[in-house]
Amino acid sequence: MRPAVLFAGLALAVATATAQSPGIQRQVLQRAAGPDGGHEVLLVRIEIAPGAAAGRHSHPGVETGYLLEGEAVMEVDGEAPRRLGPGDTYLIPAGRIHDARAVGARPVTVIATFVVERGKPLATPAP
Repeated sequence: MRPAVLFAGLALAVATATAQSPGIQRQVLQRAAGPDGGHEVLLVRIEIAPGAAAGRHSHPGVETGYLLEGEAVMEVDGEAPRRLGPGDTYLIPAGRIHDARAVGARPVTVIATFVVERGKPLATPAP
């Protein structure tokens, strides 16, 4: 029972740290300790409704992802905007401010992996 309570608390902390923007749904599929003890690895399913955006934010570690469906425009500070479709992948360096916006009539579904510093919020909003 205790591990289940701990897992529920961790899931709640992730949900709180990644406060849902309107039109965005995030579901933590897996969470594990990183190989060095100072990081953790999260596998997250993200859905962005048509016309919605994640909002500018950063992570205390690397994010990499794979688009399952829909089309999005990914904007990463210091890079040209990039249009992504099904089968496309992306990698966002640690601390880099970015945003993703669904374009077209279908929602965007992404499977993302985060390797982030343990004990820090998963996402920090940016101006």
